[in-house]
Amino acid sequence: MNLRTAESVSPRHPDKICDQISDSILDAALKVDPNSRVAIETVGGHKLLVLIGEITTEAKIDYEKIARRFVDDSYEVRVQIVHQSPEIAGGVDTGGAGDQGIMVGYATNETENLIPLEVDLSRSLNRYLYAKFPYDGKTQITISDGKIIAIVASFQNAKKADLEDLINSWISTQPHKPNFDVFANPAGDWDIGGFDADTGLTGRKIAIDSYGPRIPIGGGAFSGKDSTKVDRSAAYVARKIAVDYLKKHNASEVYCQLAYAIGVAEPVEAIVTIDGNEEKVEGYDLTPKGIIEFLELQKPQFEVTAQYGHFGNSFGWDV
Repeated sequence: MNLRTAESVSPRHPDKICDQISDSILDAALKVDPNSRVAIETVGGHKLLVLIGEITTEAKIDYEKIARRFVDDSYEVRVQIVHQSPEIAGGVDTGGAGDQGIMVGYATNETENLIPLEVDLSRSLNRYLYAKFPYDGKTQITISDGKIIAIVASFQNAKKADLEDLINSWISTQPHKPNFDVFANPAGDWDIGGFDADTGLTGRKIAIDSYGPRIPIGGGAFSGKDSTKVDRSAAYVARKIAVDYLKKHNASEVYCQLAYAIGVAEPVEAIVTIDGNEEKVEGYDLTPKGIIEFLELQKPQFEVTAQYGHFGNSFGWDV
């Protein structure tokens, strides 16, 4: 029995609200100044929202206005943002990576989106339920040998019976449906959600943002970081490499692993594993500058990546 489980959270989950705010600030900076350096964290909950980090940009950003797209006037918004450390900037200005780290890219032929089936299904169900209940919510799918055996869904302001009806409607469109258990609002129906129920933080949903818990996670979070930070840009190009090699070799699955040293342009490691066979990555400019130019990462486009995952959603690095 080959069991796999993955979860997804709605855009109104507290952590996802924070991710979207951080990436909205990044987009606002890039819209005016493509060379903006951004490292912004958002924490929110219980009538308080805090924006903290380092931003160096020519853009004049109205941080509170951006925040108010996501929270109402009952929230206090605090801003503590300074310029990027000159010691970090010195290494980046010469073309080096903005940090050390290991980044993992992955692609599989088991879904049209080239992501693991359990991840694809959990996102699909989440989107389906969110269209009816646009609130805080979570889904989780367990599969066995490619077939769904368990569905978990908890959504704010949704009645158990309504959720069950929607899940059955969704499952009728899916080919992966033997006997399965459904857990709809298993802890009971709930109306208090989002920042009123829990605290959110940028970058806390790394597995959901990537390929689910089955695939190794390399570096740090993505949201709120400009693409001189290889946590983001190298993870994106690693996905692109994995997709390219999957198609080129008609493979079942491909892993790509990149590793960087802060202030150094070229990676210290660049390997790709094609159906278990490892080789060096060739034919790509893997410097931060090369990645940014290749994937066009200096234009505003990142808020949407903070909603349902950074891979498998037809972004430039997915095709």
